[in-house]
Amino acid sequence: MLFSNTVTTLENALKTTNIQQKVISNNIANADTPGFKAKKVSFGSLLTREISNIQANKTDVRHIDFSKTSTGGAVIKNKDSAYHANGNGVDIDSEMADLAKNQIQYNALVDRLNGKFKSLQTVLTGGR
Repeated sequence: MLFSNTVTTLENALKTTNIQQKVISNNIANADTPGFKAKKVSFGSLLTREISNIQANKTDVRHIDFSKTSTGGAVIKNKDSAYHANGNGVDIDSEMADLAKNQIQYNALVDRLNGKFKSLQTVLTGGR
């Protein structure tokens, strides 16, 4: 197989950071909009669904039970807090920290994906 599951996993992770980037940027852009409620991305239901797809045998009572199933995906939800008198729910400091964290994750994923492609290039060129 030319591409392993690692490339697909990295691609999906990059899509995740892209969604998070859009939501965080929208929150920052609306930091002064009266009544705007900040949004957050929740991947809990998506994670639960993916875990349910894992084929695993529980051979010890201390192992995680992967047999539970759930459906869903990434959900964008309103945060339930208001930080300003005008009802705006954007905490700009928190959003900027989330933006920086997301950017670091994105850069790490791109670096890892570049490493995978460099390995493939090395194989194709015979190490030259």
